[in-house]
Amino acid sequence: MDKNSVIGLVVIGALLVGYMLLTKPSKEEIAQAKHRQDSIVQVEKLRDSIIRAEQIKIVQERDSLNGTQKALTENIDTLTAAQIDSLKDISLTTEYGIFKNSASGAEEFFIIENDIMIITLTNRGGKIYSVELKDYKTYNQEPLILFTNDSTAVFGLEMIAQGKALLTNDMYFVPTNTAATQKVGDKPLTTAMRLEVSKDKYIEYVYTVHPDDYMIDFDINMVGLGEELRTNPYITLRWNHLIPGLERGRDWELNNTNIHIKMSDDEIEKLSERKDEDSFASKGSAKWVACKQQFFSSILIAEGQLDNPTVKSKKIEDVNSKYLKSFESEFTFSLANTNSETQKYKFYFGPNKFSTLKKYDLKLETVVPLGWGIFGWVNRFVIIPIFNWLGGFINNFGIIILLLTLIIKLALFPLTYKSYKSSAKMRVLKPQIDELNKKYPKGKEMEKQQATMALYKKAGASPMGGCLPMLLQFPILIAMFRFFPASIELRQESFLWANDLSTFDAIVEWSVQIPLLSNFYGNHISLFTLLMAASMLISTRMTSANQPTNSNMPGMKTMMYIMPFMMIFWFNKYSSGLSYYYFLANVFTILQTWIIQKFIIDEDKVLAQMEANKKKPTKPKSKWQKRLEDAQKMQQKRK
Repeated sequence: MDKNSVIGLVVIGALLVGYMLLTKPSKEEIAQAKHRQDSIVQVEKLRDSIIRAEQIKIVQERDSLNGTQKALTENIDTLTAAQIDSLKDISLTTEYGIFKNSASGAEEFFIIENDIMIITLTNRGGKIYSVELKDYKTYNQEPLILFTNDSTAVFGLEMIAQGKALLTNDMYFVPTNTAATQKVGDKPLTTAMRLEVSKDKYIEYVYTVHPDDYMIDFDINMVGLGEELRTNPYITLRWNHLIPGLERGRDWELNNTNIHIKMSDDEIEKLSERKDEDSFASKGSAKWVACKQQFFSSILIAEGQLDNPTVKSKKIEDVNSKYLKSFESEFTFSLANTNSETQKYKFYFGPNKFSTLKKYDLKLETVVPLGWGIFGWVNRFVIIPIFNWLGGFINNFGIIILLLTLIIKLALFPLTYKSYKSSAKMRVLKPQIDELNKKYPKGKEMEKQQATMALYKKAGASPMGGCLPMLLQFPILIAMFRFFPASIELRQESFLWANDLSTFDAIVEWSVQIPLLSNFYGNHISLFTLLMAASMLISTRMTSANQPTNSNMPGMKTMMYIMPFMMIFWFNKYSSGLSYYYFLANVFTILQTWIIQKFIIDEDKVLAQMEANKKKPTKPKSKWQKRLEDAQKMQQKRK
């Protein structure tokens, strides 16, 4: 270490020592800090003593009640009416705590109806018992009820009041409006359910139904419960219910039923559709949770946030059950003011229609599975606007799909033409490529490749010229695969022999379970799927006939012919609207290929043009081409 480094270290050390001496607290400051610390410790001890005293008091009261109850029960034959009433009161207090007066009653239902929904409330739990969507029916043409709060369903608050764990799900609320049926007019209609400890102490659910809207306002008012909830102001909101089957085809509907959660950081989490059981838990917070069915959703939305979300999904194994899955969810919130506080939420009960969900500006439309990345963009910004535009003046969805297919094919025609022209160039050059293959035997692959590339360059052809245009069409192909099964617009819309374009079009069905076949293919035959496969086979045959053979990929041609056969199994359970679209797309491809081949591209003229290109001065090689050739030469030398 040199002299300057030693001096620098000494100076730094001196500065640190000086800083410590200057900032050292005085004796008076040390004494004051110690006094503050001792005061904090005393306050904490006092608080702990109060809590322990309250807990001991609660235990003593419970033991006293239990002892009284036991003594009375042992001598039940000698009890008076007053003593029996006392016994009942003790039992209710033990089980229901501060809400003992709401432990029993007769279940009553109250209906609120707007133009598009019928909401049934029950005083048992103060919850929504069921929701019927008036504009829709099940596949069997029965009223479409999203869910029913039967004996297994839960919606309520779980809390600890005066040391007693309570759940409001089975307690009886008092309605503020006792009318059995109410109709929403031009203005929103509000009704409330109260779970009372006394007139000035209660939990209140407030429901506000709007005209012609699937969204319901839901407020939870906690009033006057400061003393009861003081030691534990944390409340859990639980929501569990069974998901009924509404569509045709249990397997397909199961694979499109799951839970979506929008977290506070805008990430969308979702449970697996295909797993028999799945769950998700987070210590963070969420904005909403959606119990999504194939075409409809029940969504709970928080104005603030849903803390510590936990959700579970379980498949109903009984194939004869009217239910598909059970959904469970729970969240927490803390009361900043236990004496009076309101938690604000909303419910959405309605269709998974992209335009309807998007208008709420809450990203609810993400429950519609339009695909990720570029596939979703194609659907959102191209396919849906065209589809909605056509639906504005055409009522027949079979015709809409036909026109949509025609528009897409016409828009992609330049790429199709370019692909076919590139294939024609490669095809007419094939004899010359074969001559090069004979000229350069095995062991001279480098020279053969350079000669081939030079021929392509002089003739103005590219082996990738036919692939790139087709690759650019791939996002639309996949986007349509996502669009049709998710389009509620096709639900129960008929066309030709298909009575519902959102599900399979069975021309033959059977009930006998055939091992393997029934699981993978189904118990029916879809005609549009057969037509799609047949048209795909013809289109493949025409396309492969116009493509130059590739000796390096001998199995590719076989694979192209196997694909139509595989499609019969893949698409048999899918939306008939999707199979119909692919059938039309194949038919248009066949027509385009025939028109281009017969009337637009003359292969003799293509060959003459390429021969003329060979006579033109050779363009200098680009830097990229030179680097590529240098790399190939280096690789050849290493061999």
